[in-house]
Amino acid sequence: MNGFFGKFPGGKRELDLQEQAVLDNVRDHGCQSQFVFDPDGEAPDFTYSIGFPVSVGQPEVIVYGLRRDLMHSMVNEMRRQCADGLVLGDGVAVSGLLESFECVLRHVTDPVAIKEHLGWAIWYHRSQHGEAVKEAYQIVWPGAQQGLFPWDDGCDDYVISQQPALYQTSIH
Repeated sequence: MNGFFGKFPGGKRELDLQEQAVLDNVRDHGCQSQFVFDPDGEAPDFTYSIGFPVSVGQPEVIVYGLRRDLMHSMVNEMRRQCADGLVLGDGVAVSGLLESFECVLRHVTDPVAIKEHLGWAIWYHRSQHGEAVKEAYQIVWPGAQQGLFPWDDGCDDYVISQQPALYQTSIH
């Protein structure tokens, strides 16, 4: 460890190895893609970004229910597109994340959902910048067979079950 002392309310303490790794990844790569899984296999795996507000001036992103490497790639591609000028917004279609399919961004503002799903991003922004995470964007993917999104009539139950709707407003 390099002895970096992070900013913490009420004083400073030396960062542990995982905290330092988050800081290093945000500094060196523009974000960290944080993978989360349920060891019991009851909830879908997900990956979220840490550092988007700092590196690209946009809210964090989160994606569910795909392979770890694919979700990691999607978060990194989203960061690249934001760096190239993409502005995140509710209902914005984004290509280049999944082969042959566009994904749609959905705005997440529910404080409970943010607290439950963006733990390391919350730590990062609070400890390093004194800021709360108040919003994020969920990257929602369509089913490969029908091309339907979870909010579309006739969407496959698997596609719906793998993408908890952290967003609550309709885009229709």
